[in-house]
Amino acid sequence: MPAAKRPTRPFTRLDFQLVLLHRMADHNPDLVEEARHELGVSIAEMREANRRWQAMIRGPRSRSAASRYHSVLGQPESVTTRKIGDLECEARLWSVPLWPDLRFEVLLAPNGAVWNEWLIRAPGTAGPSLDTLDDMTPWSCTVDEAARAFAPVRPLEGTAPTRWGLKFTATDASGVRRDCVAEFTWGLLQRMAVSGQAAAEQP
Repeated sequence: MPAAKRPTRPFTRLDFQLVLLHRMADHNPDLVEEARHELGVSIAEMREANRRWQAMIRGPRSRSAASRYHSVLGQPESVTTRKIGDLECEARLWSVPLWPDLRFEVLLAPNGAVWNEWLIRAPGTAGPSLDTLDDMTPWSCTVDEAARAFAPVRPLEGTAPTRWGLKFTATDASGVRRDCVAEFTWGLLQRMAVSGQAAAEQP
């Protein structure tokens, strides 16, 4: 008789945090290692969580993105309506224990399709003070916080579906304005590329 198939272990909130970390390890392996130790998991367990996640989203019987997040993260902490242009969409937020001041947001279009999925600052939580480029350290801020602090910004296409970029001009600690590009993974700042030359003054 063939061996009985072992039941698949449920995909948990811890596993989902490992998925977030797995992508961030490309840019900040030291921070990811610290977070992994905080969670008490091995590199192999992080890789396995990511493998299972990829199988969930690419499998022939994969759920919709919205229902997948519900099955993994449970009921949202909050559900609010947000207007984007002329359309009203639904924002669902879940807590992420590894980053207690952040929430994982899934933005749903009126037809139920997922428009966006990333980390944002928790409502009612004070964000970082982003005054100069020196304040832009890895994991210090989210996409929307950087966009507000250094407006106007130009969005850039990321190198993967979970990555975003912002291009803008801002002042460094010595008061010199420089052109820079900020890269984000799952909405959280990962690294900065700053021009060595001072930015040209706008006419």
